[in-house]
Amino acid sequence: MSTAPAPEPRDPKAALVFDDPLNQQSSDDTDRGWGERPDGGDSAADLKRFLDEKPPHHF
Repeated sequence: MSTAPAPEPRDPKAALVFDDPLNQQSSDDTDRGWGERPDGGDSAADLKRFLDEKPPHHF
């Protein structure tokens, strides 16, 4: 008989997927998310959006 310990089960590695990525819909393929923000309706939300979208060289 062998005195070597029994091999322990190993975690399976992530499988590689070789599907064509161009056959899948991306977030850019929809009209959702093109600059829309939830309606905040208050001036604080407007100021936050202004500061978020203003280029840094305009400060």
